[in-house]
Amino acid sequence: MATQIPDDFKCPISLEVMSDPVILSSGHTFDRWSIQRWLDSGHRTCPVTKLPLPEHPSLIPNHALRSLISNYTLVSPPKPQPHPDPQTLIATLTSPSSPLHSKLDSLDQLNQFSKRNPVFRRRLTESGAVSAVLNCVGSEDSSLQEKALSLLLNLSLDDDNKVGLVAEGAIGRIVAALHGRSPDCRAVAATMLTSLAVVEVNRATIGAYPYAIRALVSLLRDGKGREKKEAATALYAICSFPDNRRRAVECGAVPILIRIADSGLERAVEVLGLLAKCKEGREEMEKFIGLVKILVRVLRNGSSRGVQYALMTLNLLCSNGDRIFLETMNEGVLEICMGLLEDDNDKVRRNASSLVQTLQGKH
Repeated sequence: MATQIPDDFKCPISLEVMSDPVILSSGHTFDRWSIQRWLDSGHRTCPVTKLPLPEHPSLIPNHALRSLISNYTLVSPPKPQPHPDPQTLIATLTSPSSPLHSKLDSLDQLNQFSKRNPVFRRRLTESGAVSAVLNCVGSEDSSLQEKALSLLLNLSLDDDNKVGLVAEGAIGRIVAALHGRSPDCRAVAATMLTSLAVVEVNRATIGAYPYAIRALVSLLRDGKGREKKEAATALYAICSFPDNRRRAVECGAVPILIRIADSGLERAVEVLGLLAKCKEGREEMEKFIGLVKILVRVLRNGSSRGVQYALMTLNLLCSNGDRIFLETMNEGVLEICMGLLEDDNDKVRRNASSLVQTLQGKH
């Protein structure tokens, strides 16, 4: 009879046995691969409790649980699944004579083992896999391109690799993939930029790369649901670097973000909150009649994070423009803020308090 695996050994996100358990500040434990994907997608709430997390959540290794899982699997070992030889799989990718199906199979195997195994990821990068994978990202075959992008995403789970991937020229290939024919490839490429932008030095490099921000803004404008969300998430990550805010504004991001925010995508409101921190961003927002109504709707019906960024955006706009201030007062925002001073979320309370001070100070 098969031994029942304890539920505590399974990741709450993937529901699979954890290979690298880490503790979130909420106190819950997740497999590193799963929670890193969650955070890299822009989420700042605990997947279990839904409570807010810090802007840069720390992941603390759960050595005790890892030891328990290791001991358990020693007592009740599954059938071993040996790691494939990375060099053999990479050789398949680089060989001009390899048929497409062999390359796809090699990428499938590399993705499978790199997804949750940091040791295998390290072996891959040390084996010179990145160059071969980047060449596949540049392929005209969308299936090969998507699998290669997914592998890059797995490799980027480790912060050391995030810098190394950029050094090996990943940004150019990823930006090209943002213009690809496949919607899935475009979405994964945007997610890849989000992952790379977790490291601060990469944000500056991505922003300075020709057409990187412009490609994301184009995807935001022309993409479908998942593409828009991933593009907005990538812009948010990249625009946490101040110089990139002006670049995004110059690429026409503001009216597109406002339109998308009006359609209900809160991530667009978060990006607007960052762009409102620069003069050029505020000037563009002030041109848009109806922005205040959109932000007020988020204040009334949005999530805690959406409310936080709507408050931030309104505060920055009201501090620097009389028209927006008058419109904000006419929409009853002061009264809404008074109610938010009692909100359970600390960031919402602080941003509401700051906006109240701005509104009362100009009244």
